[in-house]
Parts: sequence; C-alpha cells; structure tokens
Amino acid sequence: MVAAESTILTERQVEVLELREQGQTQREVADRLGTTGSNVSAVERAAEQNIQRARRTLELVRTVRSPVQFSVSPGTTFDDLVASVYDRGDEAGIKIAYCRPELYTHLYRVLEERANQNELETAVDIGITNEGDVCVFSEDF
Repeated sequence: MVAAESTILTERQVEVLELREQGQTQREVADRLGTTGSNVSAVERAAEQNIQRARRTLELVRTVRSPVQFSVSPGTTFDDLVASVYDRGDEAGIKIAYCRPELYTHLYRVLEERANQNELETAVDIGITNEGDVCVFSEDF
C-alpha cells in the first residue's frame, strides 16, 4: 500500500481507493475490510472531496504565484476573456502557450459549469505563468 502520511488522505482512504482501482466492488472492499458498503462509499466520497480540495489548492497557489493576475467579472463573454488573457500577456511580455482556439477551449472546459452559454455567471481569477500557462481559480468551484 502507498503511504498516506505525506498526503491529505487517510490510510483508510488510500486503502479503499487502491482496492477500488484494482476493480473490486464496494461490497468486495467492505467484506475485505470488515465494514459495510455504505461505509466504503462514505470513505470513497471523503477521499474524492479531499482530492478535489487538493486540486483547488494547487490551482489557487498556481494563480497566486503567477506574475500576471487579474479578476474577471460575471457577465464577461469567453471571447472577451480570451482577449483579456492575450492583452495581459502582451503587457507583461509573456507569450501565451495557447493559440486562440486552444485557449478558448481550455477556458471553456475549466469554466463550463460557471457559464451560461458564452458568458460567465461568476467572478473568476486568472493567472498567467511565465511559461504562458493560464490558471483559473474561482472560490465557488
């Protein structure tokens, strides 16, 4: 078993995730660990929540550490967002690592749940790294 001590996951969460990754059903994992299927489900759900929080933490850190940071208001269209990213990158002398269609796709994929059609419904923070990567953070993700 992989050691959990250097992660935000508990030993039990790692154990359940490993067994599930091996293809075992929740019932099989429960029988093996001497617990119930609902307990295995709860452990799995908690592990996934911890993993999601860790991902959000990494995105926040990447955004905060980016030399270019700016906020985007609700109501901003994806076309305007893409233009803002390129404008801010140009101002800072940073070449954006995406062509326009790729950047649009990247932003839309990350923000799809925060948008209605082509328009943001929530505020987001954007970071541009020195390498031209575009980071996105929203408090309500």
